[in-house]
Amino acid sequence: MAGRHNNKLPSNLPQLQNLIKRDPPAYIEEFLQQYRHYQSNVEIFRLQPNKPSKDLAELVMFMAQVGHCYRDHLADFPQQLKDLLSYHHTMLDPDLRMTFCRALILLRNKNLINPTGLLELFFELLRCHDKFLRKTLYSHIVTDIKNINAKHKNNKLNTTLQSFMYTMLQDSNPTAAKISLDVMIELYRRNIWNDAKTVNVITTACFSKVTKILVAGLKFFLGRDEGEKQNSDSESEDDGPTARDLMVRYSTGRKTTKNKKKLEKAMRVLKKHKKKRKPEVFNFSAIHLIHDPQDFAEKLLKQLEASKERFEVKMMMMELISRLVGIHEEVVAVTSMDGFKRELDNFLQVTKILLFAAQASHQLVPPEIIQTVLMTIANNFVTDKNSGEVMTVGINAIKEVSARCPLAMTEDLLQDLAQYRSHKDKNVMMSARTLIQLFRSLNPQMLQKKYRGKPTEATSEAKIHEYGELTAKDYIPGAEVLDLDIKEEDGNREEDGWESASLSEEDEDGEWIDVHHSSDEEQKELAEKVQAMPAEERKAKAAAVSTNRLLTQEEFQKIRLAQLRKELNSAPGKSAKRKNIEIDSEDETRGELLSLRDIEHLHKKPKSDKETRLATAKAGKTDRKEYVKKKTKLNPFASSTNKEKKKQKNFMMMRYSHNIRSKNKRSFREKQLALREALLKQRKRLIK
Repeated sequence: MAGRHNNKLPSNLPQLQNLIKRDPPAYIEEFLQQYRHYQSNVEIFRLQPNKPSKDLAELVMFMAQVGHCYRDHLADFPQQLKDLLSYHHTMLDPDLRMTFCRALILLRNKNLINPTGLLELFFELLRCHDKFLRKTLYSHIVTDIKNINAKHKNNKLNTTLQSFMYTMLQDSNPTAAKISLDVMIELYRRNIWNDAKTVNVITTACFSKVTKILVAGLKFFLGRDEGEKQNSDSESEDDGPTARDLMVRYSTGRKTTKNKKKLEKAMRVLKKHKKKRKPEVFNFSAIHLIHDPQDFAEKLLKQLEASKERFEVKMMMMELISRLVGIHEEVVAVTSMDGFKRELDNFLQVTKILLFAAQASHQLVPPEIIQTVLMTIANNFVTDKNSGEVMTVGINAIKEVSARCPLAMTEDLLQDLAQYRSHKDKNVMMSARTLIQLFRSLNPQMLQKKYRGKPTEATSEAKIHEYGELTAKDYIPGAEVLDLDIKEEDGNREEDGWESASLSEEDEDGEWIDVHHSSDEEQKELAEKVQAMPAEERKAKAAAVSTNRLLTQEEFQKIRLAQLRKELNSAPGKSAKRKNIEIDSEDETRGELLSLRDIEHLHKKPKSDKETRLATAKAGKTDRKEYVKKKTKLNPFASSTNKEKKKQKNFMMMRYSHNIRSKNKRSFREKQLALREALLKQRKRLIK
């Protein structure tokens, strides 16, 4: 019995592999026999490389599994496999090619191969017309590079692979170039290759002649991920039940402990499911890592003017150009603004084009260029012949452009737009008032006197800089509200300034410790002291505080609150605007990028037409069948009863029947009793 199993050992490779891993020296003869068998199969394979070989595939996987047991004998085995793949990968059988790749991946996982040469080979294999192979290689490349940089950055390997990927992006095979780009984008998103070299290599994809590569590069810099977007769309489609649906489902029927527990469990599952959902992530830091954004934007603009791509691709290129111009404050906006003005004639996604125009505006763009854009928007959108929504979009766009480049707004245009503050449409009225509020803080002198509002400290200090003017301050504005010297608290302080960690005997009695909080009265006293100071004395104190010591986060918060208070405190010589104010410390500040909601924001929801209301009503009635009482017959083929037949008959046929005539002749008491019985029956049905 034992001899029969021993005879099967040379042909039973899984059993031999298991035994070798347990005791490698004891089975070296059997291994060498299989190794010679493998070499002979390789020689046969080289004669006919396009022919499938099951024996060779099994032997290759066997050698890869036991490669760590006999390193000396299999020293040339990985290089031999790489040579076979590099020379014959185009004509190899798909299954055999996949086996060779899996064997190399297994050897790499055991750290028997240098990663540089193997990854370069895998990038070359991306040219093969084998989708499953490309998917396997893509996942291995990303995982391997992530594992290499897990403990610390391997800069030497990263530099070599990035240089190689730069050549792969220029590859003639579009599939290999696209997957190489996907690898770099995925490594950047995982914070593995998040350096400037990776970003600047990806910039070359934005000039590719292949549309897929071009769109992938544009989406990377715009912060859009197609996979995340599809996931979010699928989640919104298959959203499942909401909290209200669960409440309705478990509240109908009898209120039992079992139903209550089911509801609590369902709510916990729903809450856990909501936590797993991730919102769409926008990572704009890649735009800041571009070495030469000016040249990059000019090349993109030139490509856009000569492009024959779809309108959606052109819109993406325009959006990237506008972000580059707005974030880096480039002068390329001088030539690109004319393009935005021409595109306004195309009303397809016109709000996005307005958003790009506002995004590309900044203080270094010549005001004459942006004035033409503002006049174009005003003449085409802000007119009484348009609807209220169109006028609102136009005023919002003008407001966003003016906020980024105040010099572009003329006094005549501002006064014309301010007249809409009393428009009959609420959306137009609110948009005009937000524009007036913007210029109250930027330059109140441009507004008419009745629109300037009550003067405050902030408005008295407001000033629009001239074109190209910069104000460099050697102090932190608002630092005059802080004290020159740090107040030492009553607690123990060491010589180096740190509080002592030892507890005194008085603190050990477990009593509460009084913590000092700044009250409203102290803030008012401090504001009055600062207001009493002359302007020069304020600047001198702010400079002294800014240069003498480091400020803490609490002190910066005090400065910020003092600056916000200036917007509410009345100007010197004027009556107080508000006495008691509440300042929110988490006010939204204007960021680098605008959203489409800033342009399309409507203060009042537009009325729905009849077709929309009918569609909404029908959509709400689709699931009402479960709440309707179902009338089922025991025998579906049985005829209806006489009572049911009476309901279907015409009234004129039943008019002179005995039942109808007797109903009319009933007395008041009979009608009262009949109504009572009907109400009792209805009550019983509701209780059930």
